[in-house]
Amino acid sequence: MNFQLERPEAVIRAQQKQKGLNWFLEIVMFLLLFLVCTIVQVLFMVPGELLLMSQNAAYQAAVAAGDMEGVNAAILQLAGSDTYTVLSLFSTLAMTVLTLLFCRFLQKRTPDTLGFTKKGAGKEYLMGLGIGFGMFSAAVLLCIITGALRIEGFSKAFGGGMFLLFFAGFMIQGMGEEVLCRGCIMVSIGRRYPMWLAVFSNAVLFAALHLLNNGIGALAFCNLILFGVFASVYFIKRGNIWGIGALHSIWNLAQGNFWGIRVSGIATECTVFCSVPVEGKAFMNGGAFGLEGGFAVTLVLLAGICFLLRKK
Repeated sequence: MNFQLERPEAVIRAQQKQKGLNWFLEIVMFLLLFLVCTIVQVLFMVPGELLLMSQNAAYQAAVAAGDMEGVNAAILQLAGSDTYTVLSLFSTLAMTVLTLLFCRFLQKRTPDTLGFTKKGAGKEYLMGLGIGFGMFSAAVLLCIITGALRIEGFSKAFGGGMFLLFFAGFMIQGMGEEVLCRGCIMVSIGRRYPMWLAVFSNAVLFAALHLLNNGIGALAFCNLILFGVFASVYFIKRGNIWGIGALHSIWNLAQGNFWGIRVSGIATECTVFCSVPVEGKAFMNGGAFGLEGGFAVTLVLLAGICFLLRKK
């Protein structure tokens, strides 16, 4: 197994454009960028939220009656709806756009230094979709074999139109997080420091971005770090962001809208299958956080990292 990680072309080119900063300053810049992205996403959400509230009969009735408890209940219901979730997924486009602008104008970096290569982009993306779906499905199979998950047939809440919206939304969201965490911060730190430091630092930051998600625990946090390590090594080995962006996207879509499992604590109604986590098996199925909080995903990610490290 080869534990040496050579700098990929993206890091070398970024290094040529501008020398990396001290690691602490790189992390501060990353956090500021993430804060700006979050603010812009919130602003993007406002028109859609107002539209949803204007069309919600329960909310309008509560407002007319001056019932603040009813208003809060209606808002919570809207926030948990599939429409709201799709809206939030589309808002992450701001993450990709702002990260590209940050790298272009402050770090003097071109898109190829974030992994946006031209050669073989379509092939890499399709391969990432296949690998991501297969990996998460392997975790589902492990849970079924160990009795930690039951598949109770097709979901009655499935809708083709909503599924396509989720597909598009997750393609945007998955790529956005990869551009921010792998294309931006990992490459930035890798300009000055060894690649393993760049890998682990961005993986921990990636996991930290999910600390406020529902149901997160120690194993879920460790799994998020493992996913960050896997994603980083995948980026380095393949030399582009297309594959891991697609893998991240389909990983989320598969668990939420295909298998019907919570995505990092977020539940959706529009799913192909109806899956039920078995009580008392939270160590394997992740409980309220979803499979990402369970040992089945730990095993899949460790296997994926080991496989990548065997590849030259």
